[in-house]
Amino acid sequence: MRVATDIGGTFTDLVYVDDSGQVEVAKSHTTPPNFEQGVMDVLDKSEINKESISTFIHGTTVIINALTERKGAKTGLITTKGFRDVLEIARGNRPDLFNIRYQKPEPFIERYLRKEVDERLNYKGEVLSPLNTEQVKEIVEYFKNENVEAIAVAYLHSYVNPEHEKETVKLIKELWPEVAVSASHDVTKEWREYERTNTVALNAYVQPAAATYVNKLHTKLTDFNTSSQNYIMQSNGGTTTFEEAKKVPINMVESGPVAGIYGAAVLGELIGEENIIAFDIGGTTAKCSLIEKGEVKVSTDYYIERTDRNAGYPIKAPVVDIVEIGNGGGSIAWLDDAGSLKVGPQSAGAVPGPVSYGQGGTEPTTTDANLLTGRLSAKNFDYDVDLDLVRDTIQGKIANHFNMTAEEAALGIIRIANSNMLNALKLISIRKGHNPQDFTLVAFGGGGSMHAPALAKELGVGKVVIPIASPVFSAWGMLMSDLRHDYIKTYIKRLENLDLNEMTTQWNEIESEAYQQFDNEGIKQEDVVFNRFADMRYLGQEHTVKVPVPAGEWTDEQLQNIVEKFHQLHEQNYTFRLDDTGTEIVNLHVTAFGKVQKPIVQKIERNTTLDDAKIETRDVYFENPNGWVATDVYQRELLPVNEEIQGPAIIEEKAAVTVIYEGQSLKVDDYGNLIIETGAR
Repeated sequence: MRVATDIGGTFTDLVYVDDSGQVEVAKSHTTPPNFEQGVMDVLDKSEINKESISTFIHGTTVIINALTERKGAKTGLITTKGFRDVLEIARGNRPDLFNIRYQKPEPFIERYLRKEVDERLNYKGEVLSPLNTEQVKEIVEYFKNENVEAIAVAYLHSYVNPEHEKETVKLIKELWPEVAVSASHDVTKEWREYERTNTVALNAYVQPAAATYVNKLHTKLTDFNTSSQNYIMQSNGGTTTFEEAKKVPINMVESGPVAGIYGAAVLGELIGEENIIAFDIGGTTAKCSLIEKGEVKVSTDYYIERTDRNAGYPIKAPVVDIVEIGNGGGSIAWLDDAGSLKVGPQSAGAVPGPVSYGQGGTEPTTTDANLLTGRLSAKNFDYDVDLDLVRDTIQGKIANHFNMTAEEAALGIIRIANSNMLNALKLISIRKGHNPQDFTLVAFGGGGSMHAPALAKELGVGKVVIPIASPVFSAWGMLMSDLRHDYIKTYIKRLENLDLNEMTTQWNEIESEAYQQFDNEGIKQEDVVFNRFADMRYLGQEHTVKVPVPAGEWTDEQLQNIVEKFHQLHEQNYTFRLDDTGTEIVNLHVTAFGKVQKPIVQKIERNTTLDDAKIETRDVYFENPNGWVATDVYQRELLPVNEEIQGPAIIEEKAAVTVIYEGQSLKVDDYGNLIIETGAR
C-alpha cells in the first residue's frame, strides 16, 4: 500500500490507499521535538500492516521550525573577499519606511563566523583572481576551533561558473569530512547576491538537523521491516528521495502545506474544475493558493518572517506561491491594549491546546468558539469536554469586556477569524488581478470545511468543494504527487537579438542535468516530463513575470508568441503593457516531473438515505437575526450520492465538520466530495 504522513503544528495526519483503491485516514497529536514519534503514533493508530507499505511519502515542518525557533547548527560562511557583510547589509528597501528605529533582521550567521577568501570571477564567469586555497585551509582550522557544525560557501558570480566553489567544497571535505557543507551553486543558480548567499546560509544552518531527522525516521521505518520506497515532500509541490532531501533541505521549508495545494489541482482535474482557490485551515495556520488553468504557481521570491514591519529573510528556493496567516483552530482570542478583539497569530498548539481539550489550556480559541456555538459537538472530541469551563473562559476573558453573552462573544471570535482568512484569500486572488467569481474554493484541513462556506459567500465564490479525506488532505495530495525538481538558471538575453541555437543548447543542458538526477533516483528517462518557463521583463525593469514557453527548438514565430504572452501576463499582474519597449529573458526555468505510479481514485457506491445519515437535530448559534437555530446534523460517510441538502445543516466526519448556511445547498458527488452551492454568483 501507499502511505503518506504530514506533520502539522497540532496534528500529524496519515492517508493510505491499498491495492483495491480503498482510501483510509488517521490522525494523532504532533510530538515536538521528537516529530518522528508522531509519525509512528499515527501509523500505530491506523492499525495498518507496516510491512505491506510499498511507498512512504512524508511532509515535515522540521525545517521551518528549525528556522523560526533558531534551533539550527552553528554555521560558518566562506565568501569572496569584500563580501563578508552581504548578509548584514541585505536590501535597502525596508518595509517600515518611516520608522527611524527600524532594525534590520539579524543574520543567521554571526560576523565572526563569516570569512573572506581571495578569489574573483566577473559577471561572465571568467576568472579574474584564482582561488587562494591556503586561506581556505586556515578558515577550516579556525571553524574547527570554533566548533562550527556546518559551512556555507557563496562566491560572487558562482551561478555562472561554480569552479571555485567546487574546489573549496572538495578541499573542506578532504580536511574535515564530518562537517556539513553547502555550496550556493548546488542550492540555486539564480543571480542576486544577497538572496543567494542567505539561501545557502540557511540551507547549511538546517542541514544537520534535517539529516538527523531524516535518518531517525528512516531508522524507525526500517525497524518495522518495511522495504518501502521513501520520499519527502518539497516546497515546489513534488517529492524527492530521503537522500536527495538531506543534500538541499531548504527545499523542504514549506514541505507540508504545499501538498494540499497540489492535491487540490489533481482533484480539480478529476472533477472538471481547472480554476481553483485552495484553502487549508489547520490547528495553527490558514494557508491559501491560487491554481489557474490547472497550474500550481511556483516562485523563488519566498521569505520567512516577513511582515509589514520586518524585512524577513529571502530564500531563493522554488516554493508554491502560498499565503499563510496565523489563524487556525488553536488560534487564541485576545484583547489588545485598545480593547479590540483579536484572533491569532498566537496558538494554543498541540500542548496544552484549546480549553475544550481539558489539557491545561486557559485561553479561548477558535475551536472553543465553534464548540460553544454548536458547530462542533463535544461527543466528537478525543477528550472529556467541560462545556461549562469553555463557556466561563470565553465569558471571563472576552464577553464581559463587551457586556455580551458567551455565545455572542464566541460568534464574534469566529467572525474575526473569518475576516482574517478573507484577507488572505483576497491577497492571492483580487490583489493579483483575478476575479474570485471565476474560481471554485477547495477547502480542507481540520477547519477548512467549517469556515469555507461563510468565506465563499463573502468573496463571491459560487461553489465550494470539500474533498474526500479533507481533514488530512495534504497527506492525500502527497499520494498524488510525482517526483519533481525545478532547475532555474540566470541567463540574461534581449529577445530582439536572441540566438535561437544557443537558446536550444541552454534548455538541453538543463534537461540533461534533470535526466541525470532522476536516473540517480531510479526514474527512467521515458517517465520524465518537462515544463519550460522564462522569467521575462521590459528593458530597464528590475523584476520579472514568469511566462510558459514551448518545448523543442524555437522558431521566429514562436518567439513573437512568447513576447505577446509576456505582454498579456504583465498587464494582468500590473495593469499595463509597453508594446514599444524591448523585452529580455532573465531566468530559464525547467520544471521536471518524474512520473510515479499513483492510486486511482474510485467512484463510491452507497445505498443510503438522508434518514440513515441523520445523526440528530441540535441548536446552532448563527449570525443575527437567526440566533439559535434547530439544525439537522448528518454523518458524512452515510450521505447518499447526488441528493441535495438545504442549509442550515451540519455534516460531521472524523476530525472535521462542514457548516452550510441558510440559502446554501450541498450534495455528495460520485467520488465522495461535498459540493456546496453558496448562491453567491
